[in-house]
Amino acid sequence: MKLFEDFEYERIDINKIVLEFKELIEEFTNSGDYNEQDVIISKIYILKDHCETMMGLVEIRNAIDTCDEYYEEELDYMDEITPIYEDLNSMFYKALVNSKFKIEHEKKLGKQIFKIADLKRKIFIPEVLNDLSLENKLQSQYGKLKGSASILFKGSMRNLEEMVPFTESIDRETRQEAQKVMNKFYSDNEAEFDDIYDQLVKVRHQIAEKLGYENFVEVGYNRMLRSDYNAEMVSNFREQIYEVIVPFATKWRGNQAKRLNLKELNYYDEPLSFVSGNAIINHDADGILEKTKIMFEEMSEETKVFANYMLDKELIDIKIKPGKLDGGFCSYLNDYQAPFVFGNFSGTSTDVDLLTHEMGHAFQSYMSKGLKPSEYYYGTAEVSEVHSIGMEFLSWPWMESFFGNETEKYKYIHLSKTMLEIPYMALVDEFQHWVYENPHVSSKARKTKWREIEKKYLPHRMYDGNKYLENGAYWHRQIHIFLDPFYYIDYALASTNALEIWGRNINEDKLVWDDYLKLCKLGGSQPFLNAISLANLSNPFENGTLRKIVTPAIEWLHAIDISKM
Repeated sequence: MKLFEDFEYERIDINKIVLEFKELIEEFTNSGDYNEQDVIISKIYILKDHCETMMGLVEIRNAIDTCDEYYEEELDYMDEITPIYEDLNSMFYKALVNSKFKIEHEKKLGKQIFKIADLKRKIFIPEVLNDLSLENKLQSQYGKLKGSASILFKGSMRNLEEMVPFTESIDRETRQEAQKVMNKFYSDNEAEFDDIYDQLVKVRHQIAEKLGYENFVEVGYNRMLRSDYNAEMVSNFREQIYEVIVPFATKWRGNQAKRLNLKELNYYDEPLSFVSGNAIINHDADGILEKTKIMFEEMSEETKVFANYMLDKELIDIKIKPGKLDGGFCSYLNDYQAPFVFGNFSGTSTDVDLLTHEMGHAFQSYMSKGLKPSEYYYGTAEVSEVHSIGMEFLSWPWMESFFGNETEKYKYIHLSKTMLEIPYMALVDEFQHWVYENPHVSSKARKTKWREIEKKYLPHRMYDGNKYLENGAYWHRQIHIFLDPFYYIDYALASTNALEIWGRNINEDKLVWDDYLKLCKLGGSQPFLNAISLANLSNPFENGTLRKIVTPAIEWLHAIDISKM
């Protein structure tokens, strides 16, 4: 059995790939036989899967150790050739959409691949190749900058993830000092963060102009493969968040201050929910993995097979190491039909959130690995986040094995945190719309706008006189803003449906698992609204949906006796 460390990487010979790809596309275009075209499609996907597997291996291995010079060089190489690869994809999609046998291909491959092809064609022309290469390099530069953090705190050098437990300390001075030194890393590098983002905004705007768009907004939506909703619908959804969730969050933060015996709640107090501390995990990283294995073995036959596969092949990396990229993600390696879960074990309750979240992504891709074409291995972002956040809540019956007698505290924090984060997601999204609609403003103007929108969605937030944050620079730490424009609202959309899953699950709806499994098996074969409809979940864009779904969650939180916590 091949373990992840044995997965073979070889540098893609892009010149060879270009020749093979173009020959196959020419054969496909000139073919007058459906079956012959079908065979050629299979050959093209062998090439595509191999390229994307090599790209995935570089991304993962560089994230595991950003100081590894070999994979740093390979990442730089991938940044250069990815636009060339996207050009080939665009050629293929154009040939597929224009095929004289389109109807026959649609019957076999489904309609979604043609929607994907159409959207992908709208975001690429050869004239943007150099711009895309620069964009990739700037994104990698941001990751390297964050990965370079080495913070002296309490006698040891720590990266950003290793600082997380201190931000939840029951000692206020420790929380304050932890945030102070983390902010110092960001503020010391403020000019570089600003410069990277300024270049990203300008190159993305340039790409949009070359593609014939007024600005990057529609390009960003097309990149996210949003075929069944638009910016106007998203704006309306943000207004629902403002009307429904913001008042709850403001009140909850006020109650949190009282629980912590504070006159006012500052930003460094927000991570701590109770004066007795947040829920404590009873295990180290290895213990968490063992409990996760047991949980998935008991959850269902499908999750049992999946969890053993992931652990046996060592496809989960959650231990903190020097030089490791912060955060977490799930990747999929097409050639091996293997998901990979990446994370950082910080010793806080968020470790369980992250692991169940990323395992939700991995489980979905594992369940849909037999789908063709490979674009269906993963759903679009908002569907995929329903898989992950939904798994967080479906895991609740097993939380006692992680938290023991603090399980109820964990659930209280987890549920409230899910809702408290939704306004922040709206903030990020509204900020990005403004940024790309106003691409030529100064970095100072961007930060001023961030602070203005921040006060709208997070009116409770107080920065205790920290000038760096008061000036609107908090977003420097939000990786999605740099790497994945317009992604973040997908978490809010998915949280809505995940909270719906939570409500059905605690009310012992016998069909909730079947619907969740159905959603996972759909993979990326359906756009967002179709997928959730097939899984018997509600449309978050419809007025009243958000209020209907979060009201039971708010009532559940109010019914908890927090005096015992």
